[in-house]
Amino acid sequence: MNYYEVGKIVNTHGIKGELKIISKTDFPEDRFKPGNILYIRDNGKINSYEIKSHRTHKQFEMITFKGLENINLVENLKGKILEISEEQQENLSDGNYYHHQIIGLDVFSEDNNYIGVIKEIMSPGANDVWVVKRKGSSDLLLPAIKDVIKKIDLEQNKVIIELLDGLD
Repeated sequence: MNYYEVGKIVNTHGIKGELKIISKTDFPEDRFKPGNILYIRDNGKINSYEIKSHRTHKQFEMITFKGLENINLVENLKGKILEISEEQQENLSDGNYYHHQIIGLDVFSEDNNYIGVIKEIMSPGANDVWVVKRKGSSDLLLPAIKDVIKKIDLEQNKVIIELLDGLD
């Protein structure tokens, strides 16, 4: 079974087992809904945890897990990655993709010149930025906007882009 990252535990909050999460999902209200299951890898083992409560505080998602309502029971979770199973992923509307679908795609210019492979997606602000690893050159930072990203073809494992002035 495949698992996908939806957040990272960065700290505890208070003494009742609440965890401070940096969300890596566009759907925090759905992903962190009480009753949902999240997975955490620990020493090669995947453990499941049921969410007891969720709230948003500043830029963080705050959750507690059922049965772990004490700070002493959750201290060891700091720094851990929260994941969901493949079955928990929702279908996205046309033209929308999960990060794991984009990372690893080959990038080509509109005239079919190979540029590199997408190795990372950053979310610094208004739009995502795709980091493209190139051979013999520094990484290329591509804004994920319609003016740049012309076609995404998951079946062919490639993306066609228009390399606007100033991007290279």
